[in-house]
Amino acid sequence: MAYAALRSIGAYAPKNILTNEDLAKMVDTSDDWITKRTGIKERRIADKNETTSDMGVKAAQKAIERSGIAKEEIDMVICATISPDYFCMPSTATLISNKLGLQNVTAFDISAACTGFVYILSIAKAFIESGMKKNVLIIGAEKLSAITDYTDRGTCILFGDGAGAAIVGATNDKSEAIIDVHTGADGSFADLLMTPNGGTGSPHDSLEQEAGSCYMQMKGNETFKVAVRTLTKDVEDILAANNIASEQVDHFVPHQANYRIIKAVGDALGMSDAQVVLTVHKYGNTSGASIPMAINDIYEEGKLKAGELLLLDAFGGGLTWGSALVPFSPLR
Repeated sequence: MAYAALRSIGAYAPKNILTNEDLAKMVDTSDDWITKRTGIKERRIADKNETTSDMGVKAAQKAIERSGIAKEEIDMVICATISPDYFCMPSTATLISNKLGLQNVTAFDISAACTGFVYILSIAKAFIESGMKKNVLIIGAEKLSAITDYTDRGTCILFGDGAGAAIVGATNDKSEAIIDVHTGADGSFADLLMTPNGGTGSPHDSLEQEAGSCYMQMKGNETFKVAVRTLTKDVEDILAANNIASEQVDHFVPHQANYRIIKAVGDALGMSDAQVVLTVHKYGNTSGASIPMAINDIYEEGKLKAGELLLLDAFGGGLTWGSALVPFSPLR
């Protein structure tokens, strides 16, 4: 039987830094106010002419280089994004594939907001275990600055830009395999976090309406409460289902949305500070890119070793959620 293994990780963060002090000049806020409520100190912002696919390519190139797998062996590309180059078509995954020189591969996007990377990990796992694909490039990429209202203090302090990518490849060695992935959704909470965006659910009557609806909108307090409850339960369920204790996890990598959420979930699960991976302070919330960017940070810092167990946990608009138990299984 074929199993799916996480072979490599890569990420890209734009060079431009937007600090809390910068935001205080734009809206009624302060570094102290933002830090106490979110733990965020700064976030990266893409250049005006830098697209989501551009960032995805840079992250993907690192993942490919580190994987030990030839580019020509990749047979699927999946991108998780809520800020695609084009809102309808073509998909950002097809643009990334073309820029990487990958021809005749399956390529498509998914929209699961901040849970996007966990969702595409589950898709890659399913395609590989079915025997349909052998090496899947998965990418979480976001240019959230393009859909952020910088007059809205409740959202503009949270979001940043970036991309993360990974190669998931086939293996016959079960010890290398992704252990489990759980995903779920509840559309009854859709209005807590959304981008109206002028789809068929909210058609526009004017260009002014169209521009305004492209921005993210969030009910912060309600989202916080549901997030803590859902993230904690999902991790408890996946650990119990696989008879794994929290202390067996080497790296707990939650979606980097808000330090208070991460702290509340980590404490509820009995995770030590050494287990919890934190990057929210320097990247902010990068939605589907946040988990792979966080994994890349510990990889580049030399903290992620072959065979170590990653526990991923995410929650996002939809509402969606997901968790995964993933050994890091590089080929080299």
